Amino acid sequence: MFRTTENKIILVTRHTRLDELKARFNTRAQAKFYVEQLGADFSDYVTEHETYQQAIEQTLLYLNQLGRVHLLDRRYLPNFIFAETDTIVVLGQDGLVANTLKYLNGQSVIGVNPDPRRYDGVLLPFTVQDLKNVVTEVFARRRSYKTVTMAQAILNNGLKLYAVNDLFIGTRSHGSARYQIQSDIFNENQSSSGVIVSTGLGSTGWFKSLLVGANAIMQAWQPEDKKASVKKTAVTELLPAINSQFAWDSDYLCFTVREPFISTTSTAHCVFGKITPTSPLIIVSQMAENGVVFSDGIESDFLEFNAGTQATISIADKQGILVI
Repeated sequence: MFRTTENKIILVTRHTRLDELKARFNTRAQAKFYVEQLGADFSDYVTEHETYQQAIEQTLLYLNQLGRVHLLDRRYLPNFIFAETDTIVVLGQDGLVANTLKYLNGQSVIGVNPDPRRYDGVLLPFTVQDLKNVVTEVFARRRSYKTVTMAQAILNNGLKLYAVNDLFIGTRSHGSARYQIQSDIFNENQSSSGVIVSTGLGSTGWFKSLLVGANAIMQAWQPEDKKASVKKTAVTELLPAINSQFAWDSDYLCFTVREPFISTTSTAHCVFGKITPTSPLIIVSQMAENGVVFSDGIESDFLEFNAGTQATISIADKQGILVI
């Protein structure tokens, strides 16, 4: 068979909700009984699963004509060794693209939307039918791409964690995190439910929700004599007015302290700001146990962050590359 290249094409996939239900309840029939006895529609899980499986089959058909294909489940991303010449095709939701990018180092990522009727696909500009032309153009270096600024957390024990959307530094439970937070212009002890560091790519996600919540609370928490003159605004109406997004390739990150608590031993003078190439954020844990650093919402992939551990948060030493 003639192939366009002998370099590997890595196709990254994920389990569907139906796969996860079957893993939990052993069979499809038992999964169906569980879902339907709660009054939910099991057919939606089946439709999603079948559409995704068809997309995988069609994608493999196209890619096998172009190069050597390796099918990779997202569970194995942290331990997989990518070659410098690999081309990465991600078939799934936006979150799968972000989760894949942080394990790469300069390889191009092609995001493919397996079900445009179900997923918005901000990071999935292509359909399965686009693949044959897109991959060929990537091999020939005729496709444009966007670079994505990433965040990194480096601990004083040498461990490192990258983030494409956001980093969370705090406690694994719903208790308060205790830590010292500092940069070149401030230094204070804080108690909060954690610090979120957001990239430009992640600025429409967790970062935006933090701004929307803070803005809505400030509008609602008005003195009684001013409430009559303040127009009541639904949270959904606030969204267009809050421009949280900054560029994917920005040379800065934003940090937000979530629910800071002021006490005799903790202050909250600096709860929002930027991290730049010359001004990293340093956080020192004051928690005896349960302190964590995780990225992009993947709580199972974390670094322990307990008493004495120092995390230096900065712009990552590598960028993501998204084909457009």
